[in-house]
Amino acid sequence: MISKTKLLLGGLCAVIAVFVLTKAAVFPSDLVAPKDRVPAPAWELKDLEGKGVKSSDFKGKVIILDFWATWCPPCLAELPSFIDLQKQYGNDKLAMIGISVDQGGATVVKPFAQQNGLNYRILLADEKTVAAFGGIAAIPTTIVIDRDGLIASKHVGLTSEREFKAEVNSLLGL
Repeated sequence: MISKTKLLLGGLCAVIAVFVLTKAAVFPSDLVAPKDRVPAPAWELKDLEGKGVKSSDFKGKVIILDFWATWCPPCLAELPSFIDLQKQYGNDKLAMIGISVDQGGATVVKPFAQQNGLNYRILLADEKTVAAFGGIAAIPTTIVIDRDGLIASKHVGLTSEREFKAEVNSLLGL
């Protein structure tokens, strides 16, 4: 016979599971209302080959900026989502950009990116850019920027692919 406590706990777990699994459907995204968005700071960073890349290179696109590191388990858990987003939206609609905060720089990040099939732009963070975004208290920190260059959302910690897709679709009018 199932005790009332076990039944209650089972029911509570089921409610929590349904809420977690349907969060994106119930709350489609954490997008800031367009009237409340602020301009994303301009930045220029080096890619893994040492070439300068500017924020203005992505004008008119939805941008996902992911501050991450090769040694960060939640960051690594998000990588397949970012690979899928890049495949789904391509370079015309979305600029998926990983900004590595690894202290080893390109020496560490370049082989990691190749071994893990990262199909999107990887840049190396600098203190100026981190400060311009208000500092990065934890990683991953992911910032979604709309086509007008305004910050549409900021996620600290592991975020689901479903959440990012909902935001990108909304920003692209899909």
